[in-house]
Amino acid sequence: MASGGLTCVKYITFFCNLLFALTGLLILTVGTIVQLNYAHYSNFVSDHIWTAPIILMVVGAAVAFICFLGCCGALKENSCMILSFAILAVIIFLLEIGLGIAGYVKHSGLQQLMETQFNTTMKHYKERDDYRDAWTLLQTELDCCGTYGPNDWDGIFANKTLSPACCKLINLSEAKDCTTMHAIQQGCLQKLLGILDSKTLILASVVLSVAGIQLLTILFACCLYRSFRRSYDHV
Repeated sequence: MASGGLTCVKYITFFCNLLFALTGLLILTVGTIVQLNYAHYSNFVSDHIWTAPIILMVVGAAVAFICFLGCCGALKENSCMILSFAILAVIIFLLEIGLGIAGYVKHSGLQQLMETQFNTTMKHYKERDDYRDAWTLLQTELDCCGTYGPNDWDGIFANKTLSPACCKLINLSEAKDCTTMHAIQQGCLQKLLGILDSKTLILASVVLSVAGIQLLTILFACCLYRSFRRSYDHV
């Protein structure tokens, strides 16, 4: 029979496990939202950067599953399940810290990586349908034109004409096609970079908050494991 102190630690650990599970669902939800809403911009961001939302989804699902061990172990007073939970939770915690550090390091060179992708997709604009569709969607949704402005399309389009996506409205009395004169002057790189920066801040805040709760849960799980082992040794 568990003592009053052990019972208290057991239910605190169970409650922290529920919070741990919620953090996993939160990570999964954030990763899913980013993936669904911004995956169509993946042509303009390096592949190893754009895998971050997918990794978050996997980590979130893993956290939610691992919490089953913690909750069952706490309620059943099973030291083996608690120990398994604590070890897996530490691995997930270290993985999140590693992802955070990698994200911070990669973020410093994000603009250069994106500029390379922008130049590549623009260079092969007429050769690949997916690049044309991506540019049309990007310029339409963000109200922008080219990488830094409409002049970036020189050499891609003949006679100074541009993709219709570069012009919100064309005065037919002045021109029949979208031209540099009528195009939106703001480039797409800085606009997309601003969006990604804001989402990166949200992701960083979520990961830091989650890491604090997870660390607290791991500590309680370790205390509960020690308490279970001591109670078994006394029997």
